[in-house]
Amino acid sequence: MSQAASPIRWEQDASGIVTITFDAPGAPVNTMTEAWDAAFAQTVERLAKEKASIKGVILASAKKTFFAGAELKDVLKYGPEDGPKLFHWIEATKKKMRQLETLGIPVVAALEGTALGGGWEIALSAHCRIVLDDPSIQLGLPEVTLGLLPGAGGVTKTVRMLGLQASFPYLVEGKTMKPAEAAQLGLVQGLAASKDDLFRMAREWIAANPSPKQPWDSPDYRMPGGGPSSPKISQMLSVAPAMVVEKTRGLYPAPKAIMAAMVEGAYVDFDTALRIESRYLARLAVGPVAKNLINLFFNRTAIRSGASRPKGVPKWKATKVGILGAGMMGGGIAFSTANRGIACVLKDVSLEAAEKGRSYTEKVLAKRKKPADKALALIKATADYRDLQGCDLIIEAVFEKRDLKAQVTREAEPHLAAGGVFASNTSTLPISGLAAAAAKPENFIGLHFFSPVDRMELVEIIVGSRTSPETLAKSYDYVLQIGKTPIVVNDSRGFYTSRTFGTFVQEGCAMLAEGIPAAAIENAARQAGMPVGPLEVIDQTSLSLSMAVMEQTLADLKAEGKPLPPEHPGQKVIVKMVKELNRPGRAAGGGFYDYPKDGKKQLWPGLAKAFGGGAAFDLQEMKDRILYRQAIETARCLEERVLETVHDGNIGSIFGIGFPAWTGGALQFINYVGVKKFVERADELAKKYGERFAPPRLLRDKAAKGEALG
Repeated sequence: MSQAASPIRWEQDASGIVTITFDAPGAPVNTMTEAWDAAFAQTVERLAKEKASIKGVILASAKKTFFAGAELKDVLKYGPEDGPKLFHWIEATKKKMRQLETLGIPVVAALEGTALGGGWEIALSAHCRIVLDDPSIQLGLPEVTLGLLPGAGGVTKTVRMLGLQASFPYLVEGKTMKPAEAAQLGLVQGLAASKDDLFRMAREWIAANPSPKQPWDSPDYRMPGGGPSSPKISQMLSVAPAMVVEKTRGLYPAPKAIMAAMVEGAYVDFDTALRIESRYLARLAVGPVAKNLINLFFNRTAIRSGASRPKGVPKWKATKVGILGAGMMGGGIAFSTANRGIACVLKDVSLEAAEKGRSYTEKVLAKRKKPADKALALIKATADYRDLQGCDLIIEAVFEKRDLKAQVTREAEPHLAAGGVFASNTSTLPISGLAAAAAKPENFIGLHFFSPVDRMELVEIIVGSRTSPETLAKSYDYVLQIGKTPIVVNDSRGFYTSRTFGTFVQEGCAMLAEGIPAAAIENAARQAGMPVGPLEVIDQTSLSLSMAVMEQTLADLKAEGKPLPPEHPGQKVIVKMVKELNRPGRAAGGGFYDYPKDGKKQLWPGLAKAFGGGAAFDLQEMKDRILYRQAIETARCLEERVLETVHDGNIGSIFGIGFPAWTGGALQFINYVGVKKFVERADELAKKYGERFAPPRLLRDKAAKGEALG
């Protein structure tokens, strides 16, 4: 392999120091490709042969980041039968890393940028790590978030450097570090002020440490904090597995595998621990959950790279944003905007109400223990429409009433800057209808934020029938500008997220109507991976609101002369809770749950009397109903072109409605099951519970062709 085409460059100076620069040709980042593997092996062999003339080695990168780790696209290709092959590849790579750190010459990793996963493991193969003192740089081992394990020495070395207990956040939870934190932990030996400083410090360290050894190679090495059998660690390990299972609900194999590799590796010598680590990684990498989570990673990357943004429209930045309505939603949008350095005007019917909404920013930042002065200075509270003059984006966040939304649109739109965008933060009302109140419907769009806005990262962008590509592009850019994740959907009743969320809560209510105990319903949802049960979540969002949406939908369909959908069995439960039992939700004092002032919420004892509670149930079938119903509705949205892309469906399902992340999203879940098997199971559920489970033609066609979604 020629030096020019190689992903690794070798440069040796007059003092005998070799700089090994990672620089994958034509790629934005360095990854562990086959070409890199071969080049790295050759480089280490050359270092071994020429070490007599080498004073030291500096590992560096020509990219913005140091090294991005394994090539995840390769992991997606592995099948269950590839486990042994993957194990041997991991072992071969680690053998070269091990050879590098035992050559007897000093090796320094000079990090000018982020080093995560395999990139950080390469850095751990050096005897010393020096990093630019830049808080934007991230270091660490987040493999668990991809369903994987740090298998290139990451588990074994971290445990031996930090100890078992201190390693948990960085391995089992995948917590990353800024350079200052890594230095405080002793994982980084120096922080540099500049690139020149970085390489100067690296050379000085080499000169001062001509024959370094890794801590674990020292004859007097002792594990920090004690080994697994020490009393303190043993006590911690006795409860840790239960805590992991409680947090993951047994749906994510990676945390359990990492913990096992940590503990088993701590009982044995270093090289045996490395092999244990490799076995666990090989098992995870060929499994389905890792593939789902890696697909999810690629879906998020695609969205953040503008995959659903209109092509050919120049990039745009909002400079002044108007927000109509200073309630919790409007206050949250103001916070999210101002916290990213964008000036905004928060308008309500009174200055007092607007100021109350402005104070939300102060409360959020106080909880985060961050100063609020800068963000607050960017938020102007007002009751005067004239203060909106010159806004290049106005977002209305008033109550879900068409007349009110039309009124504020007509009053605020004239104050927009030329070419400005008017957006409605509605969760259900069709955008094309709301745009009728606008003078320029081509500049009108939906921006559906999720509550609480300061914590929810998704924004659903809804394109109306007359929305222009420029308006969509500007809206997409604004969502990215405030650090949130956009998905793009076409106009439809309930759009995508609200429509699919409705299937989740209604299916839970349907189970209650069948006499299934409420506790069993809630537990089935959580065991499937939903963050909360359907009864709890509809309590939070309000049963009365759900009933109002149902009634409005039926009224609209009648007015439009369209056929009414068959009544869902869950709808009767909601109506009965609100109208007969006077339990419309948490905000009104109680719904499916009681909310005592001095205690934890608990299921309302009256549910059994109202709906029964002694019916037999099949836990797996309940979990299937919860997941399949949402996945089927998502597939229908894709078929009806409410969704244009699979990645928007997957991201929207997880970050908008809480679909379990282990599945990779509602559409990836169908691929995970297998489209043919999914259709067969959906037909079984439809036969028992109704047409709502019937798979759409899109899935039947894919099943017949043996194709996956996306």
